[in-house]
Amino acid sequence: MISAEDDLVFYSNPQSRGQIVRWMLEEIGAPYRTEILDYASTMKEPAYLAINPMGKVPAITHRGAVITEGAAICAYLADAFPQAGLAPAPGDPARGAYYRWLFFAAGPLEAATSNAAFKFQAPAEGARSLGYGTLEATLDTVESALRGRSHIAGDVFSAADLYLSAYLGFLMSFKMIEKRQAFADYVSVHASRPAAVRAKEIDAALVGA
Repeated sequence: MISAEDDLVFYSNPQSRGQIVRWMLEEIGAPYRTEILDYASTMKEPAYLAINPMGKVPAITHRGAVITEGAAICAYLADAFPQAGLAPAPGDPARGAYYRWLFFAAGPLEAATSNAAFKFQAPAEGARSLGYGTLEATLDTVESALRGRSHIAGDVFSAADLYLSAYLGFLMSFKMIEKRQAFADYVSVHASRPAAVRAKEIDAALVGA
C-alpha cells in the first residue's frame, strides 16, 4: 500500500533553493517524504536524472506528476492544495499580481542578482536586450512594489510572498544585494510564520546531521 507521504515526495538538499520549497510544504500541511540528495553523487545519478535531467534540486513528485523549478513548485502546490489558501482564486484581481511577482522573483530578480554575483555586466547598450534590464532597475521595481506593504498580491499571505520574501532574505543574508528597508521589513513579516520557522529548523538539523 502506498502511504500518504509517498503521494508527495520532495527532492532536495538542505543547502539549496529547496529551502523555499520546504517552507511551502510546511505551509500546505500535507504529509510528504523527503529525499536528500548530495551534490557530488546522488544528484547526478540515473535515478534522479530521470526526474530532473538537469541534475538540480528542488523537485517534487505528486501522484505521478513531476515538477521542478522552485516557483513552479510553489504555484503547483498552491493550486493542488487550495485549502491552504496560498493563492488568490481564479477571477480574483489579486491573481494577476500573484503570478506577476512570483515569476518576477524567479525570472528578472534571480537573473539580475546571479549575474551580479558572478560579476557579469552587459554593456549599457545591451541592457534593453536583457529581461531584467539592469540590477538597479530590478531592485528599484521590487522596492517600489513593496514599500508600505506586507503582501505583494492582495492583502493576505500567498505563495508569491513566500517565494519573494525567502529569496530576498537569502540575498540580503549573503550580502548579494543592499539591505533596503522595504526589503528588510517585508522579509521580517513572513520569516516569523510558524511554517517558515519549522522549515528552517528541519533544514538546519539536516545540515548538522
